[in-house]
Amino acid sequence: MPRPRKTLVSLDATPYYHCTSRCVRRAFLCGEDTFSGKSFEHRRQWIEDRLLELGSLFAIDVCAYAVMSNHYHVVLHINQQQAQSWSVHEVIERWHQLFKGSLLSQRYLQGEISDKAEQNALSEQVEEWRDRLQSISWFMRCSNERIAREANREDAVTGRFWEGRFKSQALLDEKALVAGMVYVELNPIRAKMAETPEQSDYTSIQTRIKQALKAMQPEQIEQQPASLLPFAGYPKEAMPEGLPFRLSDYLELVDWSGRILREDKRGAIPSHIPPLLQRLDMDARHWLYLTKNFESPFKNLVGAACHVRKACNELGKRWTHGIRQCETLFSSS
Repeated sequence: MPRPRKTLVSLDATPYYHCTSRCVRRAFLCGEDTFSGKSFEHRRQWIEDRLLELGSLFAIDVCAYAVMSNHYHVVLHINQQQAQSWSVHEVIERWHQLFKGSLLSQRYLQGEISDKAEQNALSEQVEEWRDRLQSISWFMRCSNERIAREANREDAVTGRFWEGRFKSQALLDEKALVAGMVYVELNPIRAKMAETPEQSDYTSIQTRIKQALKAMQPEQIEQQPASLLPFAGYPKEAMPEGLPFRLSDYLELVDWSGRILREDKRGAIPSHIPPLLQRLDMDARHWLYLTKNFESPFKNLVGAACHVRKACNELGKRWTHGIRQCETLFSSS
């Protein structure tokens, strides 16, 4: 029996999660349906726009995404500190951009609440909304509901558009995080929809590359795409908000991994190993397997075996699928 989502998410274990949603119908979510000849390519833009819009409203950062023919992937970072820093007014304004809110919240914005009982009732609502604005379940719900309604309206049908519920994997350490992100970025290359990362439409890697080409100093956080969680690098001082890698190292790793996937000889590994793999002390052959099969060996928890066992204890789980694979694939070279 599936476990409630709240029992699978632990901010003490990690703020990073890989999520996937798949279309339930035979008809394509995006791309071109070879049966009917109808193109749904424009829907990929719907999803990309919605993910980035929600990233600006939720206390959740988009790290990576790829929109495919009948599903999409996204790696999310829950920014709990940002959510706690929002004022009552800011929480209400953000929630109102997603939903109508309540009569109390609408009156608050008009300056009509002065009664103590109403203020207390509003405070309870605001704290509930604050929690929802840092929930991956609510993030995915707001994304999928909008797309389902628009697609159903366009197809003149009713009913379910997505599979039961989205799938999520907790990325427990740096190795799991970078493996999950690169796996997502390379989806179009594995599916032969693109030959190189920069040609992969509707992906975060294409967005990052385009911005890097225009920037004078692409490693600087302020010169990276504002819609995505930036790469903070490896500073000696306190880590700024962002991904704990250098942008240049990450782009090289994605390019290197994409070239391997396109090699005629299966499993061929170039002699040059990207600096990021060296820093993470990851076996190149294990990395090759992960870039092709990140979802199948694991279920909800991904990372070094010691981190998986610790997360199991925090979540009250006695065991998790894929622990043996974690011991092998996230071991050192």
